[in-house]
Amino acid sequence: MARSFRIGSLFGIPIKLDLTFLLVLPLFAYLIGVQTLEVTEILNGVLEAGIDTADVTAGLTPWILGFVAAVGLFVGVVLHELGHSLTARRYGFPIESITLWLFGGIAAFSEMPEDWRQEFVIAIAGPIVSVLVGVGSYGLFALTPEAFGGARFVLGYLAVLNVALAVFNMIPAFPMDGGRVLRALLARGRPYAQATQQAASIGKLFAIAMGLFGLFQINIILIGVAFFVYIAASSEAQQVTMKAAFRDVTVRDIMTPAGDLHTVEPNASVAELLRRMFTERHTGYPVVETGGAGGERLVGLVTLSDARDIKPVERDAYTVADVMTTDLKTVDPDSDAMTAIERMREHDIGRLLVVEPRNGRGAEDSVGDPASRTEGDLVGLISRSDVMTAFDIVQQSGAVDPSGRPRTVD
Repeated sequence: MARSFRIGSLFGIPIKLDLTFLLVLPLFAYLIGVQTLEVTEILNGVLEAGIDTADVTAGLTPWILGFVAAVGLFVGVVLHELGHSLTARRYGFPIESITLWLFGGIAAFSEMPEDWRQEFVIAIAGPIVSVLVGVGSYGLFALTPEAFGGARFVLGYLAVLNVALAVFNMIPAFPMDGGRVLRALLARGRPYAQATQQAASIGKLFAIAMGLFGLFQINIILIGVAFFVYIAASSEAQQVTMKAAFRDVTVRDIMTPAGDLHTVEPNASVAELLRRMFTERHTGYPVVETGGAGGERLVGLVTLSDARDIKPVERDAYTVADVMTTDLKTVDPDSDAMTAIERMREHDIGRLLVVEPRNGRGAEDSVGDPASRTEGDLVGLISRSDVMTAFDIVQQSGAVDPSGRPRTVD
């Protein structure tokens, strides 16, 4: 979703368009346009629309109707996501944005509800809104005189498609709406993480079936939806399992303490740095500068990717200070472990420096300038490998922190 841009807001929720939407909108318009005759015959047969096929198939009319219907369909998708979003906000869950993209719409929740009743209501709100949009479209369709064949075509098409959208979304393929309803029902009598794993397994089975059906029908869109459902189900199941595993676990519990860290000084050469990386088997080092009183001051972070950008013949001439990163991403040692995991994902980095706040102030997210560097002391480092090692320990032995508190993953 990094390729999205904001086009406005509704009820204070930003509405964004992903670049893939600019591809799928004309595709939908084209598909509706080429099927204008078939759709008209269906509407005349099922809804007794009384649309003159000659009026909607002449000249550029099919393409105009296709474009209007496609835009109307995606307006219905936005309203569908608003149904989820406004219901979630009613329960106190902030919504970051609603994004239209290749496969429809996504409401970005800052936090997912773990109360099964709340998730159930939030999940069914979207399909209910789609049904209401379909009913409203049909009401306008019924009020539109038969002389306005084009308008009746669009309204009738939207009436059918919005109801079909609601039905499709209720397929119990997690993380679609039906899958979330399934998880909510499963979570009534079992732990949330276990319910998520079961719902995700069912969702992946549906995704495989959906993909095979799309393959036999040569339906690229259905295959794409199946692939998205499978990947999303796996991803969310893993995230929920990790959240359960790291409940009440802080960064301090799983970080590498400062005393065990290998650091490097800014005046060391890049060639020397690479030799240390090879012998010590480390790919990232905090860069510390020794002060006049013997203290050390954190000034940066250098990684293997920073060093290997320098040509081999120039590595003796360049120092760590020339290639290190000064825009440092940090985390407070008393933050929960999931905060560190989410921050690493957000910035697409493999490690975070753990900085102890001074004078009661929280560690800054960036300590790149001298003023912010002096606000905290380096007390450790947490990496993805630290996180995965701790996660494996929790899953296999039920313990994670030095205190030896027994833990289980539901």
